[in-house]
This record gives sequence, structure tokens and C-alpha cells, in this order.
Amino acid sequence: MNAKQTDNKLFVEALAGPGTILLDGGLATELEARGCDVRTDLWSAGLLQNDPQAIIDVHRAYLDAGARCIISASYQASRQGFMSLGISANAADELIASSVLLARTARQQYLDDNPGTDPLPIVAASVGPYGATLHDGSEYTGNYGIGRDALRRFHEERLAMLDRAGADVLACETIPDYQEARVLCELLENVRSPAWISFSCRDGRHIGDGTPLEQAARLFRKHPRVLAIGINCTAPHLISSLIDRVKAAAPDKAIVVYPNSGEKYHAGNHSWSGTVSPVECAAGARAWRDAGAKLIGGCCRMGPQHIAAMNEYLTRK
Repeated sequence: MNAKQTDNKLFVEALAGPGTILLDGGLATELEARGCDVRTDLWSAGLLQNDPQAIIDVHRAYLDAGARCIISASYQASRQGFMSLGISANAADELIASSVLLARTARQQYLDDNPGTDPLPIVAASVGPYGATLHDGSEYTGNYGIGRDALRRFHEERLAMLDRAGADVLACETIPDYQEARVLCELLENVRSPAWISFSCRDGRHIGDGTPLEQAARLFRKHPRVLAIGINCTAPHLISSLIDRVKAAAPDKAIVVYPNSGEKYHAGNHSWSGTVSPVECAAGARAWRDAGAKLIGGCCRMGPQHIAAMNEYLTRK
């Protein structure tokens, strides 16, 4: 890796450059589609210990599909989660940090096979919400049942750990709760890396806990480290109207959107229902770009085929 890839300028330079930054799709759901068991409380993070090569392979599949940014397998990883399996605190921290190393490994393999790639792919460290560790769907509602101090303790140690891990940007994603957003707003003041914040929304106006999206986005309007604000793991048909709300609340920030496939997740039995085709999502990507989104990709149930279709639509003359 050259210095450009490790000095935290890569994401900033990409935002300043022309065109759309294409993100990857759903890491965990693609791992599941490939036969990996992600039904534990650690979800895809369990594979950091059990099958790291599978994670590298999925990162690589998204890069081969055209993604310019891949997001690490740390969304549901936590010290507490790994320690509940009998893993020491130090070993848990090493596993969480390894998620960034695996993404960087996939990037290097891609660069080795595609010399001269420009711009270089971006590695984002996933910083999931507290609710992701509960494995009960509360990352879509914000109904955690804990206070601000507990949220701060949870995020502070993990955020610092991922900030040191060597990613190009911190991806604070699927945030459903206004109180949690305020905690992250404060903690992100102290990180070295640039960051983005994206909310999970329950309709075309509100984040998961019912707070208007504009109110949540406005927290980060002048934030020195948060360079992009947006929406993820939200139904595709809601995205265009939500982009308008982010633009109104934080007009100087880049906009990031990566919806799920439009299917509904059932936390009780870990299943999905409904479907949206890659072509539909790709056509949506052009609309989101035209509405002002700079970073566009997919979340749950958006596989490499969806990202490849988006890439084809977004680069079509």
C-alpha cells in the first residue's frame, strides 16, 4: 500500500472528484446466500473468527462488480458479543480490528489483478448501531431500553478501535435513534478518520424512532469529521424523498444512500419476504444520483448482481 491509501485522504479526494462513488451491497446477506451460517448473535461478524476467507471473497466480488468502496464486517461486532463466546477482551478487539484488514486484503488482491486502477477503492469501517448487537431488529426502531451513558460507553471503545484500524472512512450506519446520533456526533469530534453517518428510516420522513430525518441530519450539518450524511437499509422507493430532506438539513454535506432491496426482514425467524430486481434498483440509482447523492450502493439483500447493474446504469452514456 502506498501512503495515499493509509493517510485518510482517499475518501476526501474521492468526494472532491467527479462522478458517483459506488458502494458495495449487503455483506452479511451475500455471505448467507453463499452458504455461510450468519444466524448467530454475531451475524456476519462471527465469520471474522470462523471463516475470514469468506469475507475476503465477498469483498472481492463487490469490487469485481464495480464497487469503489467496500464496508468492513464490523457492523455487528462488539467486545461484549465476542466475550459472550468465551473470547478474551484483547482477542475480541483484535477480531474487530481484523475486519478492516480483511477488506484491505481484498482491495490489495483486486489491485494486484487490476494494475493501474484509478481511483483506488475505498475501505470503510462499519460502525453499526447498538441495536445491531441485540439481533432483534431494533436497529430499525431504536427501541433499545438503555440510556445515553450506556450508549456512549458502547460506542466509545469500538469507535476508537476502528479509528486506529487503518480504514479510509468510518461508516456509522443504520442509525435509528436520535439519542444515539447525538452520542456519535460528540464522539466523532475526536476521531482521526473522516466519517459518514447514515440513518435507517421507517418512512419518507422519519428515522426509526420517529425523529424527523432533518432533525437528525442537522446534528452533523457543521461537523468537522462527518463529510457525508444519508440513509441506508431503507426501502428503495423512499430514498428520493429522503435525499431532499438531507439536502435541506445539511446542504454542504455529501449525500450517501444505500437502501436494502425493499424486502422485509422478520427478526423472529431471521427471514425475508418480498423482492426487488437488480434492474429496478439500478434504475433507482440513477434517480438517486440525479437527486443529489454522491455515494450510492446497496444494503441487505443487495448482492454483487445489484451493484453490477447499478454500475452499468450509472456509467451509461
